[in-house]
Order: sequence, then C-alpha cells, then structure tokens
Amino acid sequence: MSRRDRLYLAIYIFVLAPIGAVVAVCAMLLFGVKPHTVFAVGFAIRSVFGPHVPNAVAIVSTVGTWWLAIVIVGLVWERVRTPR
Repeated sequence: MSRRDRLYLAIYIFVLAPIGAVVAVCAMLLFGVKPHTVFAVGFAIRSVFGPHVPNAVAIVSTVGTWWLAIVIVGLVWERVRTPR
C-alpha cells in the first residue's frame, strides 16, 4: 500500500465514515423511522451498563456502530476492487 493510499484510507476512516454515520442516523430519523428503532443498538448497549446511564451513551454507540459498518464495507470494497 503506497503512502498516498494510506492517506486516503485515513481520510476515509476518520473523516468520511463518521460523517456518513451521522448522516445515516439523521436521515433515518428525518424519514420517519421511530427513534427507538434507530437507536436500538445503542439502547441495548446502554442497558448493559445499567439504568442510570445517560442517553448520550445510546447515541454515541449507535453512531459508532454505523461508523464501524461503513468502515468495514469500505475496507471490503477496497480489498475486492484492488487487483493482487
């Protein structure tokens, strides 16, 4: 992997993927998906920590899950697209 490709990968992982995750969550809420459905992963993670955990934990873990999914899809895409 060249130096330029590493730079593009870093930009993708640390800039584009987080923005895409936030946009995905906001778009789902905008188009009428119930908030409890959108943040289901976050609520599940929040329930592990107990009843007195702030809602921010659910929000951050939901966006983090979307970020991870976008990064995984991007890395798989790059691996399939790149000839060996």
